[in-house]
Amino acid sequence: MDYQFKEIEKKWQEFWAQNQTFKAEQNTSKPKFYVLDMFPYPSGAGLHVGHPLGYIASDIFSRYKRLKGFNVLHPMGYDSFGLPAEQYAIQTGQHPAITTEANINTYRRQLDQIGFSFDWSREVRTSEAGYYKWTQWIFMQLFNSWYNLETGRAEDITTLIEKFNASGSADVKAVCDEDTKVFLPSDWATMSPEEKQKELLKYRMTYLKESTVNWCPALGTVLANDEVKDGFSERGGYPVEQKKMMQWSMRISAYAERLLQGLNTIDWPEPVKEMQRNWIGKSVGASVKFNIEKTAENAGVPANYIEVFTTRVDTIFGVSYLVLAPEHELVAGLTSPEQKEAVEGYIAQTKKKSELDRMADTKTVSGAFTGSYVVNPVSGERIPLWIADYVLAGYGTGAVMGVPSGDQRDWAFATHFQLPIVQVLDAQQNLELQADPTKEGKYVNSGLINGMNYQEAINFLNQWLEDKQAGKAKINYRMRDAIFGRQRYWGEPIPVYFKDGLPYLIKEEELPLLLPEIDKYLPTETGEPPLGRAEGWNYEDKYEYELSTMPGWAGSSWYWYRYMDARNQEEFASWEAIEYWKDVDLYIGGAEHATGHLLYSRFWNKFLKDLGYVQEEEPFKKLINQGMIQGRSNFVYRVIDEQGRGTNTLVSHGLRGNYKTSALHVDVNIVENEVLNIPKFKLFRPEFKDAEFILENGKYLCGVEVEKMSKSKFNVVNPDVLIENYGADTLRMYEMFLGPLEQSKPWNTNGIEGVFKFLRKFWRLFHNEAWEFNVTDTIPHKTELKALHKIIKKVQDDIERFSFNTSVSSFMIAVNELTELKCKNRQVLEDLVIVLSSYAPHICEELWMLLGHDAGTLSYAAYPVFNPAYLVEDEFSYPVSVNGKTRLNLNLSLALEAKEIEEAVLADEQVQKYLEGKTPKKVIVVKGRIVNLVV
Repeated sequence: MDYQFKEIEKKWQEFWAQNQTFKAEQNTSKPKFYVLDMFPYPSGAGLHVGHPLGYIASDIFSRYKRLKGFNVLHPMGYDSFGLPAEQYAIQTGQHPAITTEANINTYRRQLDQIGFSFDWSREVRTSEAGYYKWTQWIFMQLFNSWYNLETGRAEDITTLIEKFNASGSADVKAVCDEDTKVFLPSDWATMSPEEKQKELLKYRMTYLKESTVNWCPALGTVLANDEVKDGFSERGGYPVEQKKMMQWSMRISAYAERLLQGLNTIDWPEPVKEMQRNWIGKSVGASVKFNIEKTAENAGVPANYIEVFTTRVDTIFGVSYLVLAPEHELVAGLTSPEQKEAVEGYIAQTKKKSELDRMADTKTVSGAFTGSYVVNPVSGERIPLWIADYVLAGYGTGAVMGVPSGDQRDWAFATHFQLPIVQVLDAQQNLELQADPTKEGKYVNSGLINGMNYQEAINFLNQWLEDKQAGKAKINYRMRDAIFGRQRYWGEPIPVYFKDGLPYLIKEEELPLLLPEIDKYLPTETGEPPLGRAEGWNYEDKYEYELSTMPGWAGSSWYWYRYMDARNQEEFASWEAIEYWKDVDLYIGGAEHATGHLLYSRFWNKFLKDLGYVQEEEPFKKLINQGMIQGRSNFVYRVIDEQGRGTNTLVSHGLRGNYKTSALHVDVNIVENEVLNIPKFKLFRPEFKDAEFILENGKYLCGVEVEKMSKSKFNVVNPDVLIENYGADTLRMYEMFLGPLEQSKPWNTNGIEGVFKFLRKFWRLFHNEAWEFNVTDTIPHKTELKALHKIIKKVQDDIERFSFNTSVSSFMIAVNELTELKCKNRQVLEDLVIVLSSYAPHICEELWMLLGHDAGTLSYAAYPVFNPAYLVEDEFSYPVSVNGKTRLNLNLSLALEAKEIEEAVLADEQVQKYLEGKTPKKVIVVKGRIVNLVV
């Protein structure tokens, strides 16, 4: 029977599901291998052909590792909390859970029909109470922990309380808020429970604090930096502004150095590691205190100095001005009455920009003078105090010193506002000037560091500042604590209630704190988050729960552990499961998550290790970023009349130069090899049902352009259609054939036919002309074994280095070679089936069964062992010429000498036919190259 892919694929997908073929067990007799994909958010649109690219690659690798004797865990689930379902709920009133369930069903159907070897018994959904119970539990561990700088790890908060009881706070070295109190044990003993809770909140790994956030009024929620682009929300394109709010935060900054050093231990793409290094932003420098010049107007400011971090303390003599972030807490108190209007106007303008926009804008110069001054602690100079939006309140101290002579941006700022530019030498220039007095330039005498080199100057100034209590050496990190809250409904409830305005955890046995039902999914009329609408939703009927929900990254920051033990009701995963699976050996997903999910996951993993819940410091050993499959858009061309109006005439691509036209996107699914299906186009665009089509060679040819795959461009290719027409095995192999996994590439359906023909040719190898199954048990020929072992080695090497595209073309070559050899040998074909099965599992399962393996699946067969001996060339196919004309090729051993080659050639029946009974006058033998007979 010819290749009936529909019946074959349906049959084996049902078999795998019924027999739970890919269910992973903790089998200590095999080495483990954990393959993970970044799990999807189930959108209503379902999958397009770009989405499965990484899944296909991970599935090939998983299947290959099983064949190589590994115990493979390859799970799948859904990141199912999120804004889209909630936005749909706001618009329609439909509960997000209903929308999410429908979307998941679509995803599951599509994933199943592509033939993935997922262990569905471990499926997780972040929006299910059985899952988010443990997300809430991890939040509770964070709340009940602090970071001890002496031990270099997070510890239970009780160890901090023990320190307070024993010796007070003076000697505590912790990552904490800046406004912690210094107290004795006796002071701690006399504090009220509320006072103790307030103080502990300044040390906890997750805490409440007023923070500057990205606030999106239209969405009614706070957004993370990676959810904002060019001042607008990535989801929906709504304006985003800066706003101060009480927010939950997590002290990811405590792990800055460990996150940085950990990058040296993992096999990740260098661009992703570099993005994380830049995001963490380690700087070695000094913290300097500039005393505020007190006046009658700013006397009430609750600070005597402004602290600045600098990496070049040796340039402190050249400070011309100081800049505060517009949202800095001291701005209002330090603004003089004369400058109030300008400062407030500037602050209002700044709120319209996102933090990313402010950091990225290096060209615009803007700011406002506060009317106050500070004093340079080294030179004693009086320095004006400004605000500018390029300074961020959450980075460092929210203040920077302007040194125009040493920094281009500072120079532009000073020049724009006509501020004095103090020319000053840094330490190295100072030495150069002393060495060459002829150098021109007016410099302020840098006094203290004259004659010192750079490092000597830095060391001296750091010590000088510390001695004068005006600063000290310091390491700073750009990365700030992570905002952990959304003013939305569809997310994990935070397991906290408020008593006397202070947060307390609910009891652990009360988990999960379930998401309550509400009548609308909008904020309340008084501006509270949607959870404020829940009736009777109070702790112990008297305390208000936290009304914000967790951000989208919460559930995805630990999910790989839940896959290890997905049905455990007593803990997030058993120690036995964690000890066995340990970490993810291969993780495939997008580079766009570098400073979001991938950073937060590493943070939570390190925290869980500190508390002894997991074994590994890093969650993902190897990461691969799959490239994007871009859309291949098609266009029709509408003729424009002399008045500039669109007509009812459409001209073919090759003829459009004769007309003035406008291009219109057309659904790529009604275009084949750039030829438009005109009847389907008329249904697609009814306004052109009576249009005139100007054809070329009887066809309407469409234009082509590579763009992002998008519904608005009508270039989304649904895998359902391709699977219906060609089968899942064809789709799998074609997606790999498009190009290297890590590179982006355009989708082109036109080439898929070639892969389908290959699979049909592969199927033909096992059948005779009448499509009857036909293999033999003869001893394989050396040429057959050579073709087989070439592909065994090639595929093994390609998969190990994730070069999946090159294997596909090698399969085609191998099948062509075996077809030419008329190979029907069972031994050869059976091994070929195993080798191809990772790429095209359905057809290979069917052939495996036809080859007599009635026990079932080949998923746990052994990958064939490569034998290099079969690739050693011990024969040569000599071209045999008669009077200079090549007549045939003759396979002879390379071990034969010239005389033996001559004898073998003359003894061949075919050669004798061409000689026609004549004896050659001359026989020319070039060993390993040619034989020429001259008659």
